[in-house]
Amino acid sequence: MTTTTLIGLLPEGILAFAAVAGLLLGSWLPRRRQWVVRALALAAVAAALAATGAAAAPAAQTVASGGYAVDAGLHAARAAVLVGTGLVVLTAADRFAGTRRETEVYVLLLLAAVGSLVLAGANGLLLLAVGYLLASIPLYALVAAAKDAPGTEGSLKFFLLGALFSVVLLGGTTVLLAAGGATGYTPLGAGLPEAPPAAAAAGAIAVLAALLFKAGAVPAHFWVPDATEGAPAPVAAFITTVPKIGALVAAYRIGAALPLEAAGDWSLLLACVSAATMVLGNLAAFAQDGVLRLLAYSTVGQVGFLLMGAAAYAGSAEALRGLLYYLAAYTVTNIGAFAAVCALPRAERIGDWRGLFGRRPWLALSLVVCLLGLVGTPPTAVFVGKLTVFTAAFDAGLVWLVVLAAVMTAASLFYYLRWILPLFQRPGAEDCGADAAAGAEPAGRWSTGVAIAAAAASLLLGAGAGPVLEFLDAAPLAG
Repeated sequence: MTTTTLIGLLPEGILAFAAVAGLLLGSWLPRRRQWVVRALALAAVAAALAATGAAAAPAAQTVASGGYAVDAGLHAARAAVLVGTGLVVLTAADRFAGTRRETEVYVLLLLAAVGSLVLAGANGLLLLAVGYLLASIPLYALVAAAKDAPGTEGSLKFFLLGALFSVVLLGGTTVLLAAGGATGYTPLGAGLPEAPPAAAAAGAIAVLAALLFKAGAVPAHFWVPDATEGAPAPVAAFITTVPKIGALVAAYRIGAALPLEAAGDWSLLLACVSAATMVLGNLAAFAQDGVLRLLAYSTVGQVGFLLMGAAAYAGSAEALRGLLYYLAAYTVTNIGAFAAVCALPRAERIGDWRGLFGRRPWLALSLVVCLLGLVGTPPTAVFVGKLTVFTAAFDAGLVWLVVLAAVMTAASLFYYLRWILPLFQRPGAEDCGADAAAGAEPAGRWSTGVAIAAAAASLLLGAGAGPVLEFLDAAPLAG
């Protein structure tokens, strides 16, 4: 391995080394001192962020014999994945501190984060498959970490669908190798124009299907509500946020690198998936009374909006930077909403949150900022992200998709308001029973801090969007 490759893979290497070191360290530490592994995980995330900042200046390049792209797409994905992982590790402290599985949780989170980064940087199908598996297998165990019936059901459904789409991904890779004569995106791009269009289309659709599973998009979204509701809330925050970053950057990279339009209208296919995902996710969220299932379907709807950036890859210069910025905004905002849920784990229904503003105003305000941020309300970061991908889709000629997205954005406001309004209402007589305690229980200290920090970050990122967008606009993809 050359020095250039080592430097290019430094953030991923730091996380992988910390995962192994944390596993060894945790096996020797007594249960009351497992927090040392948490500190190690946070130190690794901070070191990887510093390495990402240092590597962001040079021009786009490929390392590992062209198999891994170190460019603006990877830099932005690294920043979002690392920030998201750090926030989840902090949030998990309230739930797992002093438990038997504390070390394993942090180690599995780090390994899944490495897999998400490999997905985002993969410049070939074989490395894409490696990233897919690394971003999947640790999460199957994490969803079942509570060892209860809902967790087991969610993990089983997640695992079975994940295994199915792993086979689909490997099958698509095999078909594309046979059709194009290579697995690297650059040589495959040269070989596919001579391949039978049906074979190229079948292989590409199979690879896309696996990425849609990782992103939680239609038609591979069935695991999302059950896994989100069954998993411990910090794990739910991770599985509905971090793997999406790698999967969506990978989907964009494949569309931009391979001549798939010769085998069919790839942009239209992504646009149709985007439309179906945002409609299903937003409409299904209306009927939810449980906050975790509401957030689960909310994440499905958000993937629909994010896919608009991938669908506009060929028709707009705004598409890439819009997608990357939206991913960063979505990461802090979605984890902020989940952190509020982690702070009050017994408040499982929307009614349990009635009157929270009177008891915990900062936590309530943080949740309001995050939920309105998910709607796309100014001046939050998601508003800028949505505006940018809407512009990209409009420039790419997907006007019908922009209109549908605007309607779905307006519709989403109603189910988020179903949760926001009770926060400011007085508890009624029906809330004075045993479960009034659900909303009045002591809030988790770490989760509350993360919720407040994420809400502040969403506002700051929205107000300071200009420099970030300029940086993303100045750096093209490698390959």
